[in-house]
Amino acid sequence: MFSARLSRALLVPAILAWTCRALAQDQPIPAAAPAGGAQDSAELAKKLSNPVSAMISIPFQNNFEWGIGALDGFRWTMNVQPVVPVELSANWNLIVRTIMPIIDQNDVVGPNSQFGLGDITQSFFLSPNGGSLIWAIGPVLYYPSATDPNIGAKKWGAGPTALALKQTGPWTYGMLANHIWSFADAGGGAGRSDISNTFLQPFFAYNTKKATTFTLNTESTYDWEHHQWTVPVNVIVSQLLKVGKQPVQIGLGYKYYAVRPEATAPDWGIRFVVTLLIPS
Repeated sequence: MFSARLSRALLVPAILAWTCRALAQDQPIPAAAPAGGAQDSAELAKKLSNPVSAMISIPFQNNFEWGIGALDGFRWTMNVQPVVPVELSANWNLIVRTIMPIIDQNDVVGPNSQFGLGDITQSFFLSPNGGSLIWAIGPVLYYPSATDPNIGAKKWGAGPTALALKQTGPWTYGMLANHIWSFADAGGGAGRSDISNTFLQPFFAYNTKKATTFTLNTESTYDWEHHQWTVPVNVIVSQLLKVGKQPVQIGLGYKYYAVRPEATAPDWGIRFVVTLLIPS
């Protein structure tokens, strides 16, 4: 069963990598993502440490998590996370960042399994060009897109989101945050708990001259409705590669839950990420 999930985790990025490679055969990598030399690869890897960098990327973030709830359940979540910059002017960009989770879980909601699309989160960051401090601010929207009621909240939500980071030499450090309130029920959402969640993601990354990135972050959530923290700590090592002219970053990491609600959160997990950069 694990091998089947791993095959799914690899299949979609592999198909897209092949497609992007075919499209890139006669096209140069854009200036924001130069193709030549180890130094250029290192700069590109450093840009990937910035969640609102002005380049198109598609991370496929696979999370394999064990020890969920009373039945010691298992969950595989692949977050498809396209990041699309829109140039508004010479001084301002709009960065659209979408998280589409595909979920396969067993023994999490009773002794059975669920598979399908989860609820989608979409952020719109307004960010200025230039400056030593990179910052962005905007709205975040929460869509009740889940195909199974056991993997979605059945609520519409919205709130503010913001990011601030600094890149000094090989170091990148900063914070991404948002807060989502539910404002309406979707079909089947009546009687379910409202959403009032604060998300905090402090992160530190170190980029080497060989385009290897070491990342430490937390993806902490505070549920104001149930007064509960969930604090996973992630340690990830990533490497930028080239498939023909197509840049691809591969990452592998370990996730430990420092604080968690025992009924719903895992004990630990593994993260495997494939990030595609789209050439012009």
